[in-house]
Amino acid sequence: MSELIDKLLILRSPGVGPVGYEKLIRQFGSVESAADSLRHDVSLMDSVLREIDTANKLGIHFVCDDSDLYPVSLKNIKGHPPIISVRGNLDVLSHSCVGIVGTRHATAVGMKLVSDIAETFAKHSVAVVSGMAIGTDTAAHKGALRANGNVQTIAVLGGGVDYIWPVENESLYWEIIERGAVVSEMPIGFIPRAANFVQRNRWIAGISQKIILSEADLKSGSMRTAQFALDFSRELWAIPSHPSDARSAGPNSLIAKGVAKLCSGAGDFFEVVDNTGKNKLATDKNTESENLLLDALGSVPVSESVLAQVVKKTISEIKRDLVVLELRGLVRKTNNGYVRV
Repeated sequence: MSELIDKLLILRSPGVGPVGYEKLIRQFGSVESAADSLRHDVSLMDSVLREIDTANKLGIHFVCDDSDLYPVSLKNIKGHPPIISVRGNLDVLSHSCVGIVGTRHATAVGMKLVSDIAETFAKHSVAVVSGMAIGTDTAAHKGALRANGNVQTIAVLGGGVDYIWPVENESLYWEIIERGAVVSEMPIGFIPRAANFVQRNRWIAGISQKIILSEADLKSGSMRTAQFALDFSRELWAIPSHPSDARSAGPNSLIAKGVAKLCSGAGDFFEVVDNTGKNKLATDKNTESENLLLDALGSVPVSESVLAQVVKKTISEIKRDLVVLELRGLVRKTNNGYVRV
């Protein structure tokens, strides 16, 4: 306990981050000596003791970088957090990890694909890492949680490990704690600022062996995560999308530059067996009219009126065929029209 207090005294000092932490230890020769120089600050000591007391009450663990529990991939990056706080299942930290990131304003099709990929990784005992934001992050966590077991997913937060953000994901937060882990390098109770999310993105890339980028515009935080992945020599994958959608600009640009591999689904990483056969060669059993509809659909929503013009049928006939295809799981209705599954 005394060693943890010493480390937190250094790390919670104003203006001290991972780099400053290492600098102080080198300057004073040891953690204990560096901490001794700070013990006269009564308010700092009280703050550290309160944080430890809160952690004990909430079941939060402090994991130091000299612990066997500390993720090896994260420890190997320069400027890694000396201490992380963990709420949930500590075992998940020892598993291989894949980071899945993307826009908060993801399409239904994009989230479905992300969710399916995440579920497949979790079923193969690979922890899915994301930032618990709405949109892509939520889809990744929820997909992973569909798998059985307790090591499916890790949520890296920009604030304290006890600070639930966004509030819309409160139920997801508790489910992740129950069957995965929520982690942070920030003090318990810390309310995040914009700069903290950049650091959060940095170590989503650091803890993961692979990063998969879904929909994201060129100036998004997810693109920063992708750049961190390249800086850390991580395996980078990107899911392409229709070029008319601004959310495709990020992943499409990385694929075009040759710095990211094209990700088309879970089958790029694992042998995916479809026991139902629902989507496998499904068009063979469709009528000619239904096949024309399927050929006209992709990942971009198309309205019933446009489909009617393309296949040269009435709106009522189009609606009838779409209902049949939707029941078969071959198409999905969105706010802007229909997409192919």
